[in-house]
Amino acid sequence: MKELEKNYNPSEIEDKLYQKWLQNHYFHAEPNPDKKPFTIVMPPPNITGQLHMGHALDNTMQDILTRFKRMQGYEALWQPGTDHAAIATEVKVIESLKKQGLDKDQLGRDGFLEKCWDWRKEYGGKIINQLHKLGSSADWDRERFTMDEGCSDAVLEVFIKLYEKGYIYKGSRIINWCPVCQTSISDAEVEHQEQDGFFWHINYPIVGEEGRFVEIATTRPETLLGDTAVAVNPEDERYQDLIGKMLKLPLTDREIPVVADPYVDKEFGTGCVKITPAHDPNDFEVGKRHNLPELTIMHDDATIDLPGSKYDGMERYEARKAMVEDLKEQGLLVKIVPHSHNVGTHDRCKTTVEPMIKQQWFVKMDEMAKPAIEALKSGELKFVPESFGKTYLHWLENIRDWCISRQLWWGHRIPAYYCEDCGEIVVSRQQPEKCPKCGCTHLKQDEDTLDTWFSSALWPFSTLGWPKQTRDLEYFYPTDVLVTGYDIIFFWVIRMVFSGIEQTGKTPFHTVLIHGLVRDSEGRKMSKSLGNGIDPLEVIDKYGADALRMTLITGNAPGNDMRFYWERVEASRNFANKVWNASRFIMMNIEKAPNTEVSLDDLTMADRWILSKANTLAKDVTENLDKYELGIALQKVYDFVWEEFCDWYIEMVKPRLWAEEDTSKAAAIWTLKTVLIQSLKLLHPYIPFITEEIFCNLQEEEESIMISSWPEYREKWSFKEEEQAVETIKEAVRAIRNVRTSMNVPPSKKAKVYVVSENQELLQIFEHSRVFFATLGYASEVSLQADKTGIADDAVSAVIPQAAIYMPFAELVDISKEIERLTKEEERLAKELARVDGMLANERFVSKAPEAKIQEERDKREKYAQMMEQVQARLSQLR
Repeated sequence: MKELEKNYNPSEIEDKLYQKWLQNHYFHAEPNPDKKPFTIVMPPPNITGQLHMGHALDNTMQDILTRFKRMQGYEALWQPGTDHAAIATEVKVIESLKKQGLDKDQLGRDGFLEKCWDWRKEYGGKIINQLHKLGSSADWDRERFTMDEGCSDAVLEVFIKLYEKGYIYKGSRIINWCPVCQTSISDAEVEHQEQDGFFWHINYPIVGEEGRFVEIATTRPETLLGDTAVAVNPEDERYQDLIGKMLKLPLTDREIPVVADPYVDKEFGTGCVKITPAHDPNDFEVGKRHNLPELTIMHDDATIDLPGSKYDGMERYEARKAMVEDLKEQGLLVKIVPHSHNVGTHDRCKTTVEPMIKQQWFVKMDEMAKPAIEALKSGELKFVPESFGKTYLHWLENIRDWCISRQLWWGHRIPAYYCEDCGEIVVSRQQPEKCPKCGCTHLKQDEDTLDTWFSSALWPFSTLGWPKQTRDLEYFYPTDVLVTGYDIIFFWVIRMVFSGIEQTGKTPFHTVLIHGLVRDSEGRKMSKSLGNGIDPLEVIDKYGADALRMTLITGNAPGNDMRFYWERVEASRNFANKVWNASRFIMMNIEKAPNTEVSLDDLTMADRWILSKANTLAKDVTENLDKYELGIALQKVYDFVWEEFCDWYIEMVKPRLWAEEDTSKAAAIWTLKTVLIQSLKLLHPYIPFITEEIFCNLQEEEESIMISSWPEYREKWSFKEEEQAVETIKEAVRAIRNVRTSMNVPPSKKAKVYVVSENQELLQIFEHSRVFFATLGYASEVSLQADKTGIADDAVSAVIPQAAIYMPFAELVDISKEIERLTKEEERLAKELARVDGMLANERFVSKAPEAKIQEERDKREKYAQMMEQVQARLSQLR
């Protein structure tokens, strides 16, 4: 057995241990008929990514579950990989090219893609290396990339199958357009932000009725140029005579009709709504119902596209200012009213999104959404916490067709080919040699690529070899649990579910474990703009990966946000030091009891108590982890290790270890080592590095804690009587310490302790614990007796159920303060008795409460009455 270094230094062991794990392929999983599989797929981080606190939390949770299941004997696969992140990567590469004086269009598609692959080679592994620093036990032998050959084959196969089934089509529909990134984006990539704006109230003249107007209110006056109607509610009595009439559209030479549509809210604004079908999704639907023209009035860069107009070529907000001034001059601007409203922005570049009608590729969602809805309703899929299932259902039940084409070069190119002679569209796995319609050979592939989420939606099965029927797919799919933040339920979770069911017939996982965001100490979201982000690697460099991991999980509840405090990291580091120092102490004393055979019969009361507590802990922690209560499980292990094991048990056994002739020394050493190993195993999923280092130095039978067996509850290790007995001793010690603290008696000052009780069984407990009770109670001597014979009148006292404890050191005691303390205790007990008596006298409580609860209150009353009697007797003596 090696000796641990005096001080725990994470930087000296973490990289060394991680390399050991990698070299021994402990993370690797293979189909194994002798084991049950457990599979998690890692949400693939972007190749442009930098590890942030959200990544650290997400991956720590996945690692905890994987290590736990691996130790339980499952063939545990944590499937890692990275995402090509089409928009983000293209933006980064373009920025890099600009610094070199190069242009995307100058390079051409092939040249630009070559630069993107170079970028991937240089930066793609950066975040993976950072995940190594965190201790992630993913199967790096299986690392995948969304654009590797296998994943690309899966994307092609799904596109072809969905197209042939009629679920993928090309059409003109309104989409979200990003004027900066120059591409369409899906609804899920639009962030709605509350912004202060205005309602511009504008008069539209009624044709043929001089001096009469229809007043509309709009937040985007520049889109007026694309209006093709004004709508009113058919039940709005104010505007019945207007339906069917024509209006003069301000600032143009066009006339537009007034139409009746139930979409209009009579109570909102003026009750008259301008309809711009090409620039608003709701207006688009109204336009379809009334067969209205669709006028696109913007270029892709959001400048006005209206040849012949004074606004042509103006940037959209520049045009807004000019149009408002012109409306004011013409007397058509009624008023401007401040108005706070939601504005859609691109989640990548934060640019305000412009709804526009464009020819794009779409996936029909109505049929594919149905089995995804049924999966949740049937219980085949569940969310933790359950409440997020409502979010999932709401999105699916209101889902629109998914725009999957992107005006980018980096990504999976759409496998559609256009005949340049007759316009025929051919969707094919390979470029056709000729047009099937006209026979010509002039075919050109679609320039667009697929939405990044189209490929990552296939992640749970494409990474396992699909569309081929591989052994991995058969064994590891469906996966078990998906761990992710609540901010990408729409982006990823829903798409994986409907894609998995559609392509494999199976829900891709049975549980979605949702976690919240990691916020700063003030509760703000970490962001570059606020400058409040904390680099996880900085925390690891300063305190170690274990301290960071423990901080992220301590107090963590599924679905809830958490705040990051440096003080909490220090507390986690302090716990690691506590475990380290306790382990050093145990290892330094093991040589005092060479390999002596120890049976349970050899154990003392204290040994059985701690063994029994550790045994129950293993059962409780396993149940918590099975229910994904990671934070609760950690807190239980923390409390046990710090308080029960280190602060109580180790102190209890020190006199046995130091006494030359103590015959129970071997039992003490066996118990210390056994409970320490049990505790290290329960801690390992959370703090893998320090537990590995201690475990491998503490014993030689097993080469690594991460492939050792998970602790299981053993009936023969259950000692309830001993647990109860030691709790009595602990209560007595706490009572002694409280009295001494209240009188400022230093620990170095020993005093004789009398335990007085008529209960012989209780006195026997103290007899069996005499040695460690004396140590913990700072006693120079312990006397156990049935009455107060021989106890000085000025002795101070403490009371516990069925016993009183006396300490004859009146010279250290201010008698008046002792009377004051006992008087306060008398008042406290009086309040407790009044409360209990009130409950037991309450007929509603007695008639409705469970019998166990009523009995609990009766037991409390008996305990308080005994303690009151002892306190009052002591007060009587002192007075």
